[in-house]
Amino acid sequence: MTRPLTEERVRMAIRSALKGFATESDLASLDPGENLRAALELDSLDFLTFVERLSLDLATRIEESDYGELATMDSATEFLLSRS
Repeated sequence: MTRPLTEERVRMAIRSALKGFATESDLASLDPGENLRAALELDSLDFLTFVERLSLDLATRIEESDYGELATMDSATEFLLSRS
C-alpha cells in the first residue's frame, strides 16, 4: 500500500533521491528555495538519476518538460503535490 502523498512525504522522497549526491548535513542545510543543481553540483546525468529515483519512489511519471519544476526543494514539492 502506498503512503499518502503529503508535503512531508514528498520532501522525504526528494531527500532520498538526492542521497549519494549530497550528505545528510548538506541536505539539512540546503535552503528550500536554492537551486538544487547548482547547490549540489549535479551534472545532467546526476539530475536525470535524481528524477528517475523520485519518479520511482512516488510512482509518478515526470516528463522532461517538467524538469524545470524540480529546480528547488520548494518548487519540486509544490509540483509533485499538484500531481497527486
